[in-house]
Amino acid sequence: MKEIESLLETYKNAVFQKDVDAFVSIFDAQVRIFDMWEWVYDGLVPWRKMVEGWFGSLGTERVVVTFEDVQVQAGDEMAVVSAFARFAALSEIGEELRYLQNRLTWVVRKMRSNGPSDNEPEARSGEGVWKIVHEHTSGPVDGGTMKVLLQRH
Repeated sequence: MKEIESLLETYKNAVFQKDVDAFVSIFDAQVRIFDMWEWVYDGLVPWRKMVEGWFGSLGTERVVVTFEDVQVQAGDEMAVVSAFARFAALSEIGEELRYLQNRLTWVVRKMRSNGPSDNEPEARSGEGVWKIVHEHTSGPVDGGTMKVLLQRH
């Protein structure tokens, strides 16, 4: 589904460019995020604040995001996306410094200008824009050490 692929590409490009506006543009205003690093972000305002802090903390580094084993279950108005996400930090000269991986699940919904989320000025009558309404990221916990595993083997 091209619309879902577009969300993944926007996410990757926005992270690499550290473009907060592009990043948050794929999320609904009422998004609920169960984040790997925080219990919950309810709504776009606290999510945007987190993204600003994340991108701002990178200094001169860039982050390359790749998705593996992407699976999409889609209907006309809703879809569920799951994938393994890899976040690799790059130096100014493009050298990979470190990386981590996590599990990612999105619930996405096609928003219409006259639908339940009337915050999509770009959506014309009869058309829709796919937005993430829920994101969940996680990593498995090692039972022996109780540490989160951040690299998939």
